[in-house]
Amino acid sequence: MLAVTPGEPAGIGPDLVIQYAQSQKEDATPWVVVADADMLRQRAQLLGLPLQIQDDLEHPTAAPGDLKVVHIPLPSRAQPGQLNPDHAPAVLAALDHAIAGAMSGTFQALVTGPIQKSVINDAGLPFSGHTEYLAQAAAVDDVVMLLMSENLKVALATTHLPLAAVATALDKELLERRLRILHTALVHDFGVSKPTILVAGLNPHAGEGGHLGREEIEIIEPVCKALRRDGINVIGPLPADTLYTPKYLAQADATMAMFHDQGLPVLKFAGFGRAVNVTLGLPFVRTSVDHGTALDLAASGNADSGSFAQALVTAQQLAQQRSI
Repeated sequence: MLAVTPGEPAGIGPDLVIQYAQSQKEDATPWVVVADADMLRQRAQLLGLPLQIQDDLEHPTAAPGDLKVVHIPLPSRAQPGQLNPDHAPAVLAALDHAIAGAMSGTFQALVTGPIQKSVINDAGLPFSGHTEYLAQAAAVDDVVMLLMSENLKVALATTHLPLAAVATALDKELLERRLRILHTALVHDFGVSKPTILVAGLNPHAGEGGHLGREEIEIIEPVCKALRRDGINVIGPLPADTLYTPKYLAQADATMAMFHDQGLPVLKFAGFGRAVNVTLGLPFVRTSVDHGTALDLAASGNADSGSFAQALVTAQQLAQQRSI
């Protein structure tokens, strides 16, 4: 069984699970939503969609409109499009419940909906993102954020940092650790026996021989050489504007970008709405949608559930691959 957390109750996360439930097939992998059941009923009414809440997880059905729910109550009614800091503790409580189930093996994998970082911080709860929160909850030393579409996988050496902080955060130990996590995941989670990873430079033209920055010479190139000595096929550092072209991507199983907005614009241009966020390095499978909370679309009926559907499929595939 897969666990799903819809994320921000004022956003489109609830819409996605309700919409997807309308077309689910009875032979599909069972999934359960960890959220406020009343909030889901109210959102279904606003969407004009049928919804039958089930709390019997031992004998679930999967007819269209059925939704298995672990009830984590909100302190007040969620209003679509209107953020409420009072809801932040319940949002994190739902996530904590799902993580605990994934850690114990109750759930095969965790699929998360979009979360609003700002409102959680406004509630006085430090939160920089799902990726960092999951790493702390699972007590692992490090994880890697990977976004993937049908033909492209982009991992990040650094994640949710101001651009001015990236060069300071990037060092040999961090980059080597995250490249090793990526390589291990490609082998064990994706079934690639000898993966090839393209590594982007940090600076324009990959530093232009040190004239546009020395991070390539002092950090990225030595790490790539060390990994190649260990039999890990990494190619780089490459200029990012060259790396993300068909000629180079044709030989790659994944790419490593140095910062968030270096690699993800390419990925989202290529596959937005059908891409999936995967957290590598956890003791359980976690996938997520490739978009944000879209507060303006909540309860409108216009939210596209394509990425959510793909996140469910990917979670099932990765969980099955891990069980081999």
